[in-house]
Amino acid sequence: MIVDEKSEMESFWIISAINALKALSYVYDLLTFPMYLILQRPWKRRKASRRIKARPIAKDDKSITYRSVDEPQEVHIMLERENIDTLDKIMLWITKEHKGKKCVGTRQILAEEDEVQPTGRIFKKYKMGEYKWKTYLEVEMLMTAFGRGLKEYGLTSSRNIVIFAETREEWMIAAYGCFKQNLVVVTLYATLGEEAIAHGINETEVDIVITSHDLLPKFKSLLKILPKVKTIVYMEDQLKPTDTKGYKEGVKLIPFSEVIKKGNISTAPLLSPQSDDTAIIMYTSGSTGIPKGVLLSHKNVISVMKTFCDIVEIKPDDVFLAFLPLAHVFELLAESVCLLSGVPIGYSSPLTMIDSSSKIQKGSKGDASVLRPTCVTSVPLILDRISKGINEKVMKSGFLSRAIFKFAYNYKLKWYKRGYDTPFLDKYVFGAARQVLGGRVRLILCGGAPLTPDTQTQIKICLCVTLTQGYGLTESTSCATVMDKDDTSIGRVGGPTTICDIRLVNWEDAGYRVTDVPYPRGEIIIGGENISAGYYKLLDKTKEDFFQEDGKRWFRTGDIGEIHEDGCIKIIDRKKDLVKLQFGEYVSLGKIEAELKTCPIVENICVYGDSYKTFTVALIVPNAFYLEQIARNIGINGKNFEELCNDPQIEKAVLQELIEQAKKCKLQRYEIPAAIKLCSEQWSPDMGLVTAAFKLKRKAVQERYQHEINRMYAS
Repeated sequence: MIVDEKSEMESFWIISAINALKALSYVYDLLTFPMYLILQRPWKRRKASRRIKARPIAKDDKSITYRSVDEPQEVHIMLERENIDTLDKIMLWITKEHKGKKCVGTRQILAEEDEVQPTGRIFKKYKMGEYKWKTYLEVEMLMTAFGRGLKEYGLTSSRNIVIFAETREEWMIAAYGCFKQNLVVVTLYATLGEEAIAHGINETEVDIVITSHDLLPKFKSLLKILPKVKTIVYMEDQLKPTDTKGYKEGVKLIPFSEVIKKGNISTAPLLSPQSDDTAIIMYTSGSTGIPKGVLLSHKNVISVMKTFCDIVEIKPDDVFLAFLPLAHVFELLAESVCLLSGVPIGYSSPLTMIDSSSKIQKGSKGDASVLRPTCVTSVPLILDRISKGINEKVMKSGFLSRAIFKFAYNYKLKWYKRGYDTPFLDKYVFGAARQVLGGRVRLILCGGAPLTPDTQTQIKICLCVTLTQGYGLTESTSCATVMDKDDTSIGRVGGPTTICDIRLVNWEDAGYRVTDVPYPRGEIIIGGENISAGYYKLLDKTKEDFFQEDGKRWFRTGDIGEIHEDGCIKIIDRKKDLVKLQFGEYVSLGKIEAELKTCPIVENICVYGDSYKTFTVALIVPNAFYLEQIARNIGINGKNFEELCNDPQIEKAVLQELIEQAKKCKLQRYEIPAAIKLCSEQWSPDMGLVTAAFKLKRKAVQERYQHEINRMYAS
């Protein structure tokens, strides 16, 4: 009885506190509204958000083509005027422009020390120093030296060279050094499995691989299936010497610094490429099968750098935090634009990026806190995790804190939609969330996969940033559409960029037509200077996906989009993700997964649909915190994570959570999974269930869990 009275009293005071906050906010609004109206001019923001971004230039019953209304900006025009059309030319021009400015920086690792945990376990942690910077002039000299060093070692006779390394400054130095000798850089994700690594190296017939200290040991076993590889250049570790014993006889192992040293005293000539020469063979992440090598020319890359400079607003104090894989065309382009714009690039990794990263000593600062970046790139998976981390932290706080956070969130969202900032809340309520990335981030560029509207909204509100979403593929050099900086809408990917046209073409099978009302819908076809020449050694696939028309190269994406009145695209489906159920309903598996990922319990999900059945099923990797919370709510205690995943009662409770979330997302009844399986193992690239870019490998997941899928349908 006493407990009930205490609980009622707490609820009374919490409700009273929230009502007091509402009253205070009302008074605050009355007093500050005139000032904010004058200073922030929200009507201008709303007008800028609604402006037309693209208009149709051709239309018939089967297709409609849109082109950007924006004009090329200063940097774009200058590159055209100066005829800067290759990556070696662009680096020379950049160096003249920025010379002594900071270019790339790497944080110093001073020592690796043992840290005893409360459980008694000992973890290895880094003692970290400051960032050590190189100027543009120094970087250009290193690039030139690396290219000449390769020539001195006799390593430039083969056109293709593989870079298989983590994101770090040496990656960019090596790549641009290769461009200066007209060598083709073959990129492979550092997280790829042995089969995919061997496929990329053998298919491109390289005899030299550039790798890192950490990845070099992989080649002790790999070299047995890499008959052509004769030389490996390895990037050294800051602390440990590299063990070069135990490798295949006849294969030379050369330190990265030795190539630079040799190049510094070399007078070997540089071999400048032409605009149409291939610069990169970039392997796709392989979400739909074996990775394909996409041929990207110097012209492809330069054209995208031009258009990114048209879109992204650069400020004098900007600093870029680099941590996504440079083997992903999106990150490579983002960093290249930073070089072009004079923005310093500070390198990081998930092991050291934030204060709570696994290699950071307790009480020490992560890279973001030291670098204090203003711009970062991200992929939806990372933003989803940040969003769920915020929710988890709020859930762990007291009832009053949760209520205050919810009030502040809804209050800010209301004024954001009206075109206003909320500086008081940004500083005192959301300030702590901003500090995770150093406290200065103003711009997050997101690409690589669709971003859910819920995550997009929460990141904007809680991190107080401009979150710009774009759409592109490796085949279009990562570029097709980009959101306008003033666009406050969610769930869209912006209008066509200044270098390409976007065409929608009817897909009759699924009922998507350009004559649809209110918005034209169809398969997205991209045409422009950013379109690849095709796939390496895959002529049939190249003919199937690429075509030439009116002097322009086009690519069939397989993605389904709808185009709005202002010329902005929304991705609504994908051909390969579409399944037709027994009663004739088309179900988009990717769309269902994107919606259900917003459910807090879902860490990862794969939805499966059998054409001979009337419903879908789902494989779910659950979030441990929320799973334990569900277990407690239904009276289950004392079980570990794996036991919870195998408990039928938990499975039933999670399914109910999923159904509720599906209803909130307005999924159709036949789209909602009727049965689920909770998977206790985290899906990783090493398991082969997700790509190196963490996209789902649907077929691999299906094969691994076929028995469970059969069981779900049988039930």
